[in-house]
Amino acid sequence: MSVSFDFDGSVAVVTGASGALGSAIVDRFRAAGATVCAVDIVAPHEDGSLLDLDEDTHFYEADLTDEGDVAETVDAVVDDHGRVDHLANIAGTWRGGTPIEETDIAEFEFLMDVNLKSAFLTSKHLVPHLREADGAIVSVSARSSLEGGEGDGPYRISKAGIRLLTETLAEENEGDLRANAIMPSVIDTPMNREMMPDADHDEWVDPADIADVVVFLCSECASVTSGAAVPVYGEA
Repeated sequence: MSVSFDFDGSVAVVTGASGALGSAIVDRFRAAGATVCAVDIVAPHEDGSLLDLDEDTHFYEADLTDEGDVAETVDAVVDDHGRVDHLANIAGTWRGGTPIEETDIAEFEFLMDVNLKSAFLTSKHLVPHLREADGAIVSVSARSSLEGGEGDGPYRISKAGIRLLTETLAEENEGDLRANAIMPSVIDTPMNREMMPDADHDEWVDPADIADVVVFLCSECASVTSGAAVPVYGEA
């Protein structure tokens, strides 16, 4: 079944836009008629970027772990487009690692910064604009955040933080904006295929399918949904 959305006249900010999931979400918003502000530290012309620009997609290079950079980027987006209706907090990364007692503090701080701090800062600076638009935030948590596990504790902790950030944003802004999270398992990306070449890739979820859920959660079809953590596991 094919579902279409009409985001004509709206402005969507997508962080992590140069990656596999971020670029798929940019494509989905753009196909629905939105003006898309694609934000990433990796520019479209750099190696590894999967982002394609067009006249409806505007790229903003930013370090989302730096509050000054985030504030300047938000100001630039609002100056350029006059409003923001949707925020997709997609910037993030995965790292395996070692047991907690062997984990280097630099690795812990890196994952907290990229996965959690970036979403916190972007949400913080965009909430006033999203409230004006009765907008929506969708952030990326993870299935593994639901329980502890061996070897990737800092990653799980950072993604559990995303769920609590989402619930807090929903509670603090009830009636003014909606905030939800998605929880992937393994996404079918070039990086994941490189790291896990012997896995059953057929069970992994296509980024485009997750993008459909993100756009749905930003649409009026999900107007009664806020504070949720939505599984997007597929068969993985």
